[in-house]
Amino acid sequence: MGCSFSGLNALYDAVNGAGDVWINDNRFKIVRQLGEGGFAYVFLVKEVISDPSNPGVSKKFKDSSHISDDGTYAMKKVLIQNNEQLELVKEEIRVSSLFTHPNLLPLLDHAIIAVKAGPDQSWKHEAYLLFPVHLDGTLLDNATAMKAKKEFFSTSDVLQIFRQLCAGLKHMHSLDPPYAHNDVKPGNVLLTHRKGQPPLAILMDFGSTRPGRKQIRSRSEALQLQEWASEHVSAPFRAPELWDCPSQCDIDERTDIWSLGCTLYAIMYGVSPFEYALGESGGSLQLAIVNAQIKWPAGPKPPYPEALHQFVTWMLQPQGTVRPRIDDIIIHVDKLISKFSH
Repeated sequence: MGCSFSGLNALYDAVNGAGDVWINDNRFKIVRQLGEGGFAYVFLVKEVISDPSNPGVSKKFKDSSHISDDGTYAMKKVLIQNNEQLELVKEEIRVSSLFTHPNLLPLLDHAIIAVKAGPDQSWKHEAYLLFPVHLDGTLLDNATAMKAKKEFFSTSDVLQIFRQLCAGLKHMHSLDPPYAHNDVKPGNVLLTHRKGQPPLAILMDFGSTRPGRKQIRSRSEALQLQEWASEHVSAPFRAPELWDCPSQCDIDERTDIWSLGCTLYAIMYGVSPFEYALGESGGSLQLAIVNAQIKWPAGPKPPYPEALHQFVTWMLQPQGTVRPRIDDIIIHVDKLISKFSH
């Protein structure tokens, strides 16, 4: 695994966000919290370099573009309560190290340490994962802010953001074996605004990422997959075959293509195409998804071209086996970009 135990971090004044955190030999000061979810917290941290001749954490990076100009990074801290959670974090670290692509968030460094909360308590673990920081927030943050102002991305920006997500996913789907991200959604896409250019989009969070191909040969295997998906794949973006898995089927990385179609819709309209079902009395999110019942809301004026709606519908085919693959999607999005980017 290559996870190291970096001292006891002065037995955890850092638990409460005070004090400094060590990741292996490098020291970081917590600046502020950026987010939290489940057992994880994300902090903005700044590297503390006491010896000017020591390049610090940056000497570990394979790619010099990951070096931060001002020494700031994003640090995810995971509180690990049991062995199952420990294995999940180790898997996330292992999987993250497989990818090197400008549209996938790189894991720069990590440490897993043992912590004792008090004299009578058992040992637990904490994981620290270090990433480049993107302070413009996620696609979800941007969509929420834009919705409040009744603003929309231009057709050109919609396509450029989407194209970058496709490039990142192609990298994952092209590995041998292919990996599926399993949780493509606006909350897992970082956007960085650039002057005179479309926003930079980076797919993050590989906590649910697994080899994409799975043979289901029994009812119990099908139920197991459904249960796993209900914990790891966000419901409004979850493919039909993960809601209602046949006892005999082959699942592949095209579960991501469904989520990608939902995400393209969300880049345009700020939500998943099926979230309306949550607000309907007697509405069922699962039914709306399994039947691919898409509703198109009012958009910008002039509205998005019909070709974009057809593109979304093409990805949202309930039968996974007839859904397009990432290479087909990229060919199509490139055609749309040359047609609609002025």
